[in-house]
Amino acid sequence: MEKLELKKVLAWTAICISGIFANLWAYWGINENFHEGWYFIKFWDNVMLMFGQYLLMPLGFMLLAFISIRWHKVGAVCHLLVAGGAFYLFGKMNAGFFLVTIPLIGLAVLYWFGSIQRRKFAYILIIGLPLIQMVGIGTFQAVRIDNRYNDGNFGERLITGNGVELIWAPQGPGWPDKGTSWDEATKICAHLNDDGITLSDMELNIWRLPTINEAVRSMIYHGYNAGGVWDSITGKAIYSNQPDKESPLWNIHMKTIYWWTSTQVNDKDSYIIVYNGGVWLRKKSLNAAYINFRAVRDVN
Repeated sequence: MEKLELKKVLAWTAICISGIFANLWAYWGINENFHEGWYFIKFWDNVMLMFGQYLLMPLGFMLLAFISIRWHKVGAVCHLLVAGGAFYLFGKMNAGFFLVTIPLIGLAVLYWFGSIQRRKFAYILIIGLPLIQMVGIGTFQAVRIDNRYNDGNFGERLITGNGVELIWAPQGPGWPDKGTSWDEATKICAHLNDDGITLSDMELNIWRLPTINEAVRSMIYHGYNAGGVWDSITGKAIYSNQPDKESPLWNIHMKTIYWWTSTQVNDKDSYIIVYNGGVWLRKKSLNAAYINFRAVRDVN
């Protein structure tokens, strides 16, 4: 293979890899932004979070690829510098190392030795397609978020329907907005006073975590029961209408998108429910920022 042809192959290999990463991160980032992000009251706070966290990776890959296509050796050095920063941030032998650091080093080598003359298609691949995804998916998700039902009542709520009748705790210790492990959530429920907003020094056991069956059957969409059915055999939930992060169950301005349930499968794992009705198994020791709980009590 001639030297010029080899340089073209190396360059286009790098461009294709950059395009794959930019497009995958664009798809993930814009969807995740409207899944766990976009919870601030102020519009510009949400925009800053979107670009500062969820779209940072695709925009970074797009910028690096653009520089590398325009000035391939400058781009190679930029890739190495970013790889060094990623290594400092993520360390080695973990997901960040294999998904970010190693690909950046490989791209640096390819761009350094590669060369490309016809750049138009390359720009479409690494800039045009990711932008189309971010704008197209982002517009669809933004419309969905804007149409969420929010009555502004975050106090104690009686929610009935689909064979379930429960009182859900008001916002406070029984409905927090911070990372909470399963054991901690269970303990708080046991000490929660009848008013749902103060804690007792002793166990009262008035409140509890909902079962996964109760949570699924209580899910709401636009103010109406979503018709959820829990299949304990398959571990799946089915809905007549897919629920959303809406009143009266959820607060659209809370960071929380997952709730613990009391349904355990063993000593280490319990079910969580997502605002959109999804059900997952998670370690009870998990203390992630987006997972906590909302306590319930029986009407009688």
